[in-house]
Amino acid sequence: MFAVVDIAGQQHKVSPTERMYVPRLSNKVGSTVTFDRVLLTADDKDVRIGNPIVKNATVTAKVLAHVKDEKVIVFKKKRRKGYRLRRGHRQQYTEIEITNIG
Repeated sequence: MFAVVDIAGQQHKVSPTERMYVPRLSNKVGSTVTFDRVLLTADDKDVRIGNPIVKNATVTAKVLAHVKDEKVIVFKKKRRKGYRLRRGHRQQYTEIEITNIG
């Protein structure tokens, strides 16, 4: 069984007991979150495709942790002008575990 879910504008293929990283959610660690924008559900005998979402279908997940990705350095330079700019960025993610597809 699997489903395709829209989480924060990104489509993810999920299945029960799967752990994944999604863009940062505002939920606290240990809480459960429900995603109701399910685009497709499939099991052994049935495939349901939404138009654009499947009615009465939800995916529940448990928030495990909030983590940061590795630092990305952005360096800009214009030669012979004395212009140098160095910036860094760390993207924030939430680790979730899919508990139920219903």
